[in-house]
Amino acid sequence: MPVDEIEFECEEQMEKAVNHLRQELRTIRTGRASPGLVEYLKVSVESYGSAMDLRELASISAPEGNLLLIKPYDPSVVKDIERAIQSSELGITPMSDGKVIRLPIPPLSGERRQKLLAQVRKLGETQKVAIRNIRRDANRRIDTEEKDKIISEDDAEGSKERIQELTKTAESQVDTLVTAKAKEIEEV
Repeated sequence: MPVDEIEFECEEQMEKAVNHLRQELRTIRTGRASPGLVEYLKVSVESYGSAMDLRELASISAPEGNLLLIKPYDPSVVKDIERAIQSSELGITPMSDGKVIRLPIPPLSGERRQKLLAQVRKLGETQKVAIRNIRRDANRRIDTEEKDKIISEDDAEGSKERIQELTKTAESQVDTLVTAKAKEIEEV
């Protein structure tokens, strides 16, 4: 496999790791109401016989800084949505009138903030490990190409340097995301 293909594949996988972290961080609650908090929540809908993202079942808005409003497109799924919210790790009790679900977002306690900060840092570290594993795999493939005399030693070294740069970039993106989310959690 040509070196540029290995580098491209490596870059693509690292971008996926960063995007995965971005998605994960959206679901961690801060003191503010944000539709991203619940839009990817999996809701098991009995009448449809499958699990779907909440955003596919309802419109989600934040009319106030501490309230989420969930309006199901089909009122028959209100109970399923309530059940999914209660069984999630959000720690929020939904209030429903049968048509609309209100999610009051309580302010975070100091202890809860610390737990969320630890969770955010752990997610960031997990993605950094994934990025380093991607680098390791790419470097192994380059070593194999070099050993099989498909590419020269200079090409292999140059490619490894470029992969290291991709790794640094991806890790700095992870750090930026983690820092931003931590700052958001620490805000009162």
